[in-house]
Amino acid sequence: MGFSKEFREFALKGNVVDLAIAVIMGAAFGAIVTSLVDDIITPAILNPALEAARIKDIKDLAWNGIKYGSFLAAIIKFIIVALALFLVIKGINRMKRKKEAPATTEPAAPIYTLQEKLLMEIRDSIKK
Repeated sequence: MGFSKEFREFALKGNVVDLAIAVIMGAAFGAIVTSLVDDIITPAILNPALEAARIKDIKDLAWNGIKYGSFLAAIIKFIIVALALFLVIKGINRMKRKKEAPATTEPAAPIYTLQEKLLMEIRDSIKK
């Protein structure tokens, strides 16, 4: 098999294409979360607290010379991403459960070992 043909088969496998799509969508989702935190959450929730502390930007937050504002923004972004992924996976799992066929209520036939089968035959022959 030629190198180019082998590479083409590898690159066009479903898993590789699915992974590429997931990475692209993840990057886009990251941009959405960044915008959500920077443009909506920070102005609506954090700016009043920051103004009370006389700080103009979350990145300017500091304690004893240690700037923790960027870290705090990253934590907020992580929590939002984790919550969004949790809700998506919860919805997917709910849809999967609905699609699955209900399990039969009939108990499965017991599986006996060879020794158990022989003992049952001996028992039955003694009864006769």
